Amino acid sequence: MFSRFEKLVDPFTLDNLEQPPQGFWAFCWHYTRPVAPFLCIVSIMSAAVAVIEVMMYGFVGDLVNWFATSDRATFFDDHTDDLIWMGILVLVIMPVLEFAWQFLFHQTIIGNYPMSIRWRVHRYLLRQSMTFYQDEFAGRVAQKLMQTALAVREVITRLADVLVFISVYFISALVLIGQTHWQMAMPLALWIVGYIGVMVFFVPRLRDISKTQANARSDMMGKVVDAYSNISVVKLFSHASREDNYAKASMMGFMKAVYRQMRLVTLLEIALKTINQLLLVATVAVSIYYWHLGLATGGDIAIATGLVLRLRGMSQWILWEVSGVFENVGTVQDGISTISQPQVVLDKPDAVPLVVSSGKIEFDKVSFDYGKDEPVVDALDLTINPGEKIGLVGRSGAGKSTLINLLLRFYDLNSGAIKVDGQRVSDVQQDSLRAQIGVVTQDTALLHRTVLENIVYGREGASLEEAKEAARKAQALDFIEGLTDSNGNSGMDAQVGERGVKLSGGQRQRIAIARVLLKNAPILVMDEATSALDSEVEAAIQDSLNVLMEGKTVLAIAHRLSTIASMDRLIVMDAGRIVEMGSHEELLTNGGLYASLWQRQSGGFIA
Repeated sequence: MFSRFEKLVDPFTLDNLEQPPQGFWAFCWHYTRPVAPFLCIVSIMSAAVAVIEVMMYGFVGDLVNWFATSDRATFFDDHTDDLIWMGILVLVIMPVLEFAWQFLFHQTIIGNYPMSIRWRVHRYLLRQSMTFYQDEFAGRVAQKLMQTALAVREVITRLADVLVFISVYFISALVLIGQTHWQMAMPLALWIVGYIGVMVFFVPRLRDISKTQANARSDMMGKVVDAYSNISVVKLFSHASREDNYAKASMMGFMKAVYRQMRLVTLLEIALKTINQLLLVATVAVSIYYWHLGLATGGDIAIATGLVLRLRGMSQWILWEVSGVFENVGTVQDGISTISQPQVVLDKPDAVPLVVSSGKIEFDKVSFDYGKDEPVVDALDLTINPGEKIGLVGRSGAGKSTLINLLLRFYDLNSGAIKVDGQRVSDVQQDSLRAQIGVVTQDTALLHRTVLENIVYGREGASLEEAKEAARKAQALDFIEGLTDSNGNSGMDAQVGERGVKLSGGQRQRIAIARVLLKNAPILVMDEATSALDSEVEAAIQDSLNVLMEGKTVLAIAHRLSTIASMDRLIVMDAGRIVEMGSHEELLTNGGLYASLWQRQSGGFIA
């Protein structure tokens, strides 16, 4: 039974990855559509339950009147049908509605609804541009993903509950009391006006402070996670106290929002208690007055007083439900500002997979500036022939790594074109482009998973033996077999920690090289690929790198010029332009920038 209701909604559908709307209601509807039919059914059931509850108060009033006026001898003859009908309503119809409501709401909606949102938002964010993640804390993005999903659910489900159940309940109560004498319904009508006034005054203020609080919470989370993610830097510089103060500032900002919220809550409670007490006194007074005039019966008084007592008990819940809606509205609005940002680098609608036949790369008058005034790459022309090994040389900031990022299409060009085997990288599918390029960087990032999972990340479906062979070629198998983690896993099954923190820099880089060896892409990019290795290990894996480079088009960046001196051609860059080009010997003979860098090396690195 539970499983059937849980499977009515699949939260992991592969929908189109379109940009979420930036309007509040459009955003909510975008993520509500999978569960919308079930929300409608739940709302109809809530309305039916509200009507039945009010009818029960009418029945109690009728009972009081019957007891006062009916003859005991003929009581059941006169009212058997009414009693049977109310019994069916209470014992059959209402339980069926309640049970169905519980299953639909808790099994179908409560879990699947936010998970569907998280899944769809996560898939969209994974395809966001590099600039998006450069401008955001990873922890802040994750926090907004989690809290926005829950907030959307709370806004929609609470609104459905409040608008349907409460409106039906209030209207039914007014009609039922007004059926005796409309004057007896006046206190309730005035109370509803006052109640709405309280909500109009307080709820928008709670919404605004909630948005501020949600943003402060995300900021606090991002700063805390930033310290945890870079714990080695914190400890190396003995800055735990500094991080205390850094986090404390964001925590104090969050607490200011909390204090403001609690002040509003206190005033809200006082206003609510006041109008509730006035409602009770006014209703009882009017009822007694009309009974004294002989215009109201005991049953009428029972109906009016019972409903008022019920409404007094419900009023706080209602107001908190409405307040909860608007508090979550603020959270959703804060999430929209992050989640609904457009993806800057997009595949064209008619983009096709990249087909690499030989590996020729062309940079045709390429210019790029990261949105700044000065170009980082300036009208650069370069052709790399199939299978050619190119070394990129230059001072820091010359544009070498930017050139690699543009080839991978992490950014779109300002002007010019980059082609692989005659195909513009802007015209092909990004995933297919990057699938054809193996990359080993200086800042090696490993996933917080096992060694095996990190290596086979290079090629989906690779076997354990293939992963071990790649690790052996990368001179990594020996240290991998000696690894253990806190859960007792060892070797290939050992966890490497967040970003590979449990491994040394050289170990991380060798696993990264194993990953690229396994990928075996036709184009290879090495950005300081051996910088974290000691000379002995670098010499040991150089043969494997030479094997890896065979038959591939290679672009290698290195500050240790000796590692790329044997490349087919060296490209010397300065200020985003190519200033020299040739073999190692030719460039030394020319006596230009390359020769100057070579002469000024200290221990094999550019000084």
